[in-house]
Amino acid sequence: MPEADGLDHETRRWPMTRSIDIAGAGPAGLAAGIAVAENGGHARVLERRSGVGMRFHGDFQGLENWSTDRDVLEELHAMGIEPDFEHAPFRECVFYDPDGREHDCRSIQPIWYLVRRGTEEGSLDRSLERQAAAAGVTIERKHFVERLPEGGIVAHGPRRVDAIALGYVFDTERADGAFAAVSDTIAPGGYAYLLIHGGRATVATCMFDDFHNDKIYLARTVDFFRTRVGITLRNERRFGGFGNMSPKPDLRRGKLLFAGEAAGLQDALFGFGMRYAMVSGHLAGAACARGDLDGYEARCRERLLGFVRSASVNRYLYRWGGDRRYRYLVKGLCAGDARVWLRRHYRGGWWTPVLYPFATRDAERRQRRTLAEECRDGCDCTWCKCVKETAESESRG
Repeated sequence: MPEADGLDHETRRWPMTRSIDIAGAGPAGLAAGIAVAENGGHARVLERRSGVGMRFHGDFQGLENWSTDRDVLEELHAMGIEPDFEHAPFRECVFYDPDGREHDCRSIQPIWYLVRRGTEEGSLDRSLERQAAAAGVTIERKHFVERLPEGGIVAHGPRRVDAIALGYVFDTERADGAFAAVSDTIAPGGYAYLLIHGGRATVATCMFDDFHNDKIYLARTVDFFRTRVGITLRNERRFGGFGNMSPKPDLRRGKLLFAGEAAGLQDALFGFGMRYAMVSGHLAGAACARGDLDGYEARCRERLLGFVRSASVNRYLYRWGGDRRYRYLVKGLCAGDARVWLRRHYRGGWWTPVLYPFATRDAERRQRRTLAEECRDGCDCTWCKCVKETAESESRG
């Protein structure tokens, strides 16, 4: 007979008559469902929206490929996720330093893969949804869940605003390319970017400070790239979203495992979180199916937490270094192979354990300050919208 915690302790598995519940149908939740199915279990993914991918608007994002020697697409394949979504390898990027000077960033191997997010065919979200369904995963839409009393996996995405991205998706006749700029005048604490592929483009500012003035920074970002790159926005659609990252991820609470941004597993420096989401979701799903909940924490620490700590320290240095640090970043990225340079910095060094406590305290202090700021009545900035949406979701739970 299974013991009180719901596990069959002879096999260390959940009873196969029990469906493993997963809150959230983002990359982490769907990767978790696929892993459960591949390990002989049944998963039920509960999505509060009416469709998978509705948090996004067809915008381009980067699937990072620098944190390990192994190519990210090979890692996904080994996890049972086929890269049948539209993806384009990018080995080059034009960087603009705080003084507006142009630098070429290159790598022999892809630095990242450009993917599209949202509900359209070819997007990462639709691909994961289709693969999960083919594996036998049940996906229930319009099913809001805040608690899983019998245990399971929490992968509902961010619940706190640490950074926001605001931009436009638009049509263009310009050739494919990637462009990024680091300057507090257009992206305080973060960076602005322009990604173009196949006649479609995304331009955005990714901000870590001064959220209420996001529209000012977006206008400056568009003007910057219009002047430097020569873009013209056609059939543009505005989008906005937020991200949550933590120097101390919350991986487990009793019978609940947390994956992706719900756990705070996010790249604190640049906000590249899709790889962390799918890897952690896969590890969580496999752990639940095998009944090895303790093993999830151990495997996450081994595979991801080193990168989380290094990125937190990098964020701390990046934030406080200002223009001097921004110039160092651009110079380092463009001096040699950018992928090699990034991998070295994401692995950290002797300074990482020394500075990590300072980075952690700084992040916690900033989170307390953000929570203390009241959302302004009548304000339609991305930050206020996200705070209100989160509060409404939690009140329904």
